Amino acid sequence: MCCLTGQAALRNLRLSSRQKKDPKMGQAAFHAPHGGSVFLGIRKNRAGATEIVYDDGVARRLIWRVTEAIADEGRLSDALSRAVRQTRVLPALYSELKKRAIAVEAVIR
Repeated sequence: MCCLTGQAALRNLRLSSRQKKDPKMGQAAFHAPHGGSVFLGIRKNRAGATEIVYDDGVARRLIWRVTEAIADEGRLSDALSRAVRQTRVLPALYSELKKRAIAVEAVIR
């Protein structure tokens, strides 16, 4: 296995923090670019409601339901993308959701 340095490492970092999206399913996944195992994702539940999933890769998995219908999921994707790039993901997620006036309720704590 080869170590990446310089431009190749930077390109890999950008690619890993980009959104992976399946347009048919309404899903998006974001992984922390700073080497952590933090995961943030968007999914649709069985009833069709949008949910946000957080997993720290060790002990915590949290799920929130978006309480309002979002016509443009781009706002939500942008909020998750920005939050996952921060060192403290949960406070950043709450801040990004508040900035965009996206209301959520906890499903699993």
